[in-house]
Amino acid sequence: MTVPTRNEVLLHENLDGIAVLTLNRPAARNSLSVEMLEAMIATLAAIAADPAIRVVIIAANGPAFCAGHDLKELTARRTDADAGRAFFETVWKLCSTMMQAVIRLPQPAIACVQGTATAAGCQLVATCDLAVASTAATFATPGVNIGLFCSTPMVALSRNVARKHAMEMLLTGDPISADEALRIGLVNRLAPPGSERSEAIRLAGQIAARSATAIRIGKAAFYEQLEMSLAEAHDHASRVMVENMLGADAEEGIGAFLEKRKPNWSDQ
Repeated sequence: MTVPTRNEVLLHENLDGIAVLTLNRPAARNSLSVEMLEAMIATLAAIAADPAIRVVIIAANGPAFCAGHDLKELTARRTDADAGRAFFETVWKLCSTMMQAVIRLPQPAIACVQGTATAAGCQLVATCDLAVASTAATFATPGVNIGLFCSTPMVALSRNVARKHAMEMLLTGDPISADEALRIGLVNRLAPPGSERSEAIRLAGQIAARSATAIRIGKAAFYEQLEMSLAEAHDHASRVMVENMLGADAEEGIGAFLEKRKPNWSDQ
């Protein structure tokens, strides 16, 4: 069932435990208006609290995945008494909240990229845990071309690809192809144009078949240990493994493996 939210700027469909969120401002190249950001934040919060959802796919309608922030909306506020400062601060705070909500989701998030992903759109791809892209997709952080360095997209980009790859994208603003995005690790896999959504759903289904508890524990630990020193990361991961080992799903999964049968997850 497809559930429209916020005047349908965001579509929400549930497919047997897989939530598919579709950015739905194709005429505006799915740019991240305040309305879109607020819809994403509210929907992600609802999904995070729903144990029936095991994986999230973020897709888009139209020729572009996401063109970043809505420059028309931003420019219109330059006539405010403060030249737009308060509005700009609100927009980037909302965007930061939305991106961090993706990371903090207990469920894995998969970007499904059918077209161009630029600026904050590229940031959203980098923020998702995994990404599937059409071979026709392109990616860019082109802020330098308009005098606005892609500083917030830089945060996710620099944490997903090697520094020199990130810096080249940020300093030149040049788009890269889907093949190049795969090579540098911005996306996980490619699909022929028009089949990227089915490939993302297939990948989501593979993940959804695993223990939701193990996935939730592992995703949280993955991002937590990234911010630690090597010794702290080992200590933290060891503690996580012990707690995970004591859970019902680990007991069931190991037992099923030893008994050569399919596990029956309780998600505990």
